[in-house]
Amino acid sequence: MPEEAKDRPGTLIIIGGHEDREGEKKILRAVADRVGKGTLVVSTVGTNSPDEVWEEYRKAFRDLGVERIEHLDVDDREQALDPERARVVEEATVVFFTGGDQLKITSQLGDSQTYQNIEKLYFERKGTVAGTSAGASVMSETMLVSGNGEESHKVDAMLRMAPGLGLIQDMVIDQHFAERGRIGRLLAAVAQNPRHLGVGIDEDTAIIVEGGEAFEVIGSRAVYVVDGAHVSYSNLGEQEEDRDKVMAAFDYKLHVLSEGNRYDLVERRPEVPGKPEVKEKKSA
Repeated sequence: MPEEAKDRPGTLIIIGGHEDREGEKKILRAVADRVGKGTLVVSTVGTNSPDEVWEEYRKAFRDLGVERIEHLDVDDREQALDPERARVVEEATVVFFTGGDQLKITSQLGDSQTYQNIEKLYFERKGTVAGTSAGASVMSETMLVSGNGEESHKVDAMLRMAPGLGLIQDMVIDQHFAERGRIGRLLAAVAQNPRHLGVGIDEDTAIIVEGGEAFEVIGSRAVYVVDGAHVSYSNLGEQEEDRDKVMAAFDYKLHVLSEGNRYDLVERRPEVPGKPEVKEKKSA
């Protein structure tokens, strides 16, 4: 897609998983609010239980007043190429990816007409793409596929990365973050390529990315931002005989954000709306 078409895209709602689906539904309400009088497409491509998951989300969004809801389920690559499935997305206002396996999502949809219509929705029609759990990880240009959280602090325990859907650049997203102790693997992911901002999202928490330039946090828990732009040293590229050598990396910057906080993706700076900018302290 031409670069000029990607200026000021639509909205991403990236959810850490296990969002409230029965109570206040604050995060799903944010998704529903963006549907308006249009159509919400719920994609269950990543899950092995598409009918069950579809019914759960269909009910949740119906309860939130969404009238037009379509189901996008793709079992194989051939179905992703089906013009009828592509047409479902073509007419959507919002596309919502459920959880499951992020590689299943990218391998089935990548560069199909269905995927191209998702790109058009986000980049050209300025619509909304949302995703939870695995559906969150696929949003980025590069996604985390696997990596044992307990071993990711070791030099030899290189994380498995793969191309995502590419809706947001220069970011690696991890979900179920605090609940599954994933700080080590996010630090390792950023150390492998400090160009990428690491964003870890707790369960029942989301970031809303408007226009690709900033995000706001909503939900009951936290979002962790790991900035490796100024990492001064890491031993990941060194030849090590000890395969259990512990990873070392210096001068990360870590931010912890809660509901209502914002993060400027251009300046790489956290913000509290309505309060004076917090200046970074300089050493004497």
